[in-house]
Amino acid sequence: MARTALMPAKRKPKADTSARDVKGEISAYKRRLILEEACHLFYAHGYEGTTLDAIAERLNVTKPFIYSYHRNKAEILREISERGIRLCLAALDEVRSNGGTPLAQLKAIVDRVTTLILENQEYIVVYQREEKNLEPATARDIRRLRKMFDTRLEALLDEGVASGEFDIEDTGFAAISISGLMSWTANWFQPGGRRPASEVIVQTLKMVTHMVAAPK
Repeated sequence: MARTALMPAKRKPKADTSARDVKGEISAYKRRLILEEACHLFYAHGYEGTTLDAIAERLNVTKPFIYSYHRNKAEILREISERGIRLCLAALDEVRSNGGTPLAQLKAIVDRVTTLILENQEYIVVYQREEKNLEPATARDIRRLRKMFDTRLEALLDEGVASGEFDIEDTGFAAISISGLMSWTANWFQPGGRRPASEVIVQTLKMVTHMVAAPK
């Protein structure tokens, strides 16, 4: 009996992902614009003093346009408030993954995180001022991320104590103090002021190395 030849299976055409990628990039860009303008207004007038109408007017769009990217004003505040800690946590994790001595890692973290805080100053300040207006679940989630940052920084300080690079009595307290020192720069730094960002970063690094009694 003749064996029936198997017909090759038809290949499904590959989906054209380029159009979806472009659409996704455009959508992300528009979301980012909304957040940036909302953050400017929250920073200048406060969360309660800013309406969605004001954000729409600033962007020269309609309010339904904003609703197509964000459910409400509370969601915008959430994304603004999360931005700083997520960026800082990602920077810490990247430094840790690259390895190096505890002192080298600590210096890199302070440099990168302080830079991020100054670059995203309005986002940091809006969160600090408006935490009271966050939905309770959102506020807890952000505090959890902040705790995660402090815990991972504490682990680095523990490694430095074990290696003899750091002389710290309470690494948990030191980690919280270092985080607070860096984040507080957002409240007093003046772009174009007497102290440029580069000097703020250098001075912050000096204070942190002094806190951990790191050798020069």
